[in-house]
Amino acid sequence: LNRIKASGLKLRFCTNETQATREKFVKKLQGLGFDISVAEVTAPAPAACRILKERNLRPHLLVHDDLVPEFAEIDKTNPNCVVIGDAAENFTYANLNEAFRVLIGMEKPVLLSLGSGRYYKETDGLKLDVGAYMKALEYACDVQAEVVGKPSKMFFESALAEMDVPAQQAIMIGDDIVSDVGGAQRCGMRALQVRTGKYRPSDENHPHVKPDAYVNNLAEAVDIILQQL
Repeated sequence: LNRIKASGLKLRFCTNETQATREKFVKKLQGLGFDISVAEVTAPAPAACRILKERNLRPHLLVHDDLVPEFAEIDKTNPNCVVIGDAAENFTYANLNEAFRVLIGMEKPVLLSLGSGRYYKETDGLKLDVGAYMKALEYACDVQAEVVGKPSKMFFESALAEMDVPAQQAIMIGDDIVSDVGGAQRCGMRALQVRTGKYRPSDENHPHVKPDAYVNNLAEAVDIILQQL
């Protein structure tokens, strides 16, 4: 990352992290030695807050406890929509049922989802992601969720706008064939898939998404980008 910054290229961290505030997320990465600031992070929660304010929506939150501070300035009384994130242990039957009741009681239910990932990888193995629970609510309430995080086009476009860079001049590097690679390519960006993280060999036979290149790790991706300057 230091090599990218030294080269003068603009850099943005696009994350679907919804178990923590950006501040907490950045502290964790800084602790691992990454030179990163909150201003360089595009995350679903602040993007959702913009939408909620624009549309006068008052959310019922089904999110991780640690993410709640991101919604501090949003009116949550008498909810007229549901916001779902990666709530982890908060994905209890009771909490899902409460969100279901809010939606099913509305004439035109509004469900905002902070991502649509199926699973992600933690040190102790693969974990169910927000997309699985989003689909459950979609099915139960006959509603189509509006996805705020990756792979939503609006999410990538807001990152591009923040950098003031056209899609054709941007490259996405990620480990998720659908959310990272597919989402970026649909926006007109090029995308590299790293063979680390949640990557699985079967990704290379994906029926719809073909990355512009595969790289073994982040360092190799940086090599390729800097060679093209």
